[in-house]
Amino acid sequence: MTTETVTDVFEEHRPVLLGVAYRMLGRLADAEDVVQEAWLRWSGADRSGVREPRGYLVRVTTRLAIDRLRQIKSRGETYVGPWLPEPYVTDFGDTVPDTAERAVLADSVSLAVLVVLESLSPLERAVFVLREAFGYPYAEIAAMLDRGEPAVRQLAGRARRHVEERRPRYDVDPVQRRDLTERFLAAASGGDLEGLMALLAPDVRLVGDSGGKSKAPLRVLETSDKVARFLRGAAQKGIPDASFRFLELNAGPALLVLSGGKPDSVFQLDVADGRVQSVYVIRNPDKLRSLADLV
Repeated sequence: MTTETVTDVFEEHRPVLLGVAYRMLGRLADAEDVVQEAWLRWSGADRSGVREPRGYLVRVTTRLAIDRLRQIKSRGETYVGPWLPEPYVTDFGDTVPDTAERAVLADSVSLAVLVVLESLSPLERAVFVLREAFGYPYAEIAAMLDRGEPAVRQLAGRARRHVEERRPRYDVDPVQRRDLTERFLAAASGGDLEGLMALLAPDVRLVGDSGGKSKAPLRVLETSDKVARFLRGAAQKGIPDASFRFLELNAGPALLVLSGGKPDSVFQLDVADGRVQSVYVIRNPDKLRSLADLV
C-alpha cells in the first residue's frame, strides 16, 4: 500500500474503531487515544499478510482498549460521586437504515447500558461489545482475543446475563423521549413541582456526575418527591445567562444547558410507560469539553 492508501483505509474504518473503543471505555478522550495508538500500529505494521483491514484494525483496537481498561482498574481510581460515561454525540443518519440495527446500536451506547458495562471484566466487556453491538461471530471474536470459541461463548453468556439483570427498562422511541424531555425542561426551569411530579415515575432515579468539580448530588436520588424537589431547588438557584439546546447524545435526545454560551450540564432521560424512569445529569466540566465545538 502507498502512504495515501494506508491512511485512507484507516480513515475509512475510524468511526467503527472509535465506536468499539468508546463502548469499551466510556470515555471519549481515552477512546481517541486508543484509536490513535491503533493508527500508529497500523502505519508501522507489515501489512502484506492483512487480508481484512477492518478485522485487523478492530482486533488491534479491542486489545488496546482492554489494556487501557485494565490499567484504569488496576490504578483503583476513585471518583467523587456517581460516575456516568462521557457524552457521545451520535447521529446515525442514513448509515443505519434498518430499524432493528438502529435499535441495537442505540442501546449499546446508551448511558444506562454503559454504566452497567463498567461492572464487567475487561474481557467480558470486549466480548459483549463485539458481539452485541457489532455482531461479530464468536469464532472471529475468539481469534481477535486469542481465546477458544467455547470460552468466548461462556464470556458472552455471562456478560449478557449480567447486563440483562441490571439494565433499566426504557422506551427507545425518540419522539416520545424528545416530547417528555421538552415537557421536563419546561417544568424544571419553571420550578413547577406538580408538573414535574406528573412526569416522574414514583421510583425515578436521578444520577448526577460532577466528579467533584461542580455542584451535583454526591449520591443517587430516588423517588419522585426527592428528585422533583431537587430539580425545583436547582431551578430556583438558576444558572447565569442560561440557554438550552436539544441534541442527540448516546443515541437519544438530550438537553444541553449552556451558561454564557459554554456547556454547563447535560440532561438525558430514560422513559418507560410515558413516565421518566431515570434522570442523568452530567456536570463534570472535563466530560463536557468535547461539546464546546457544537455551540
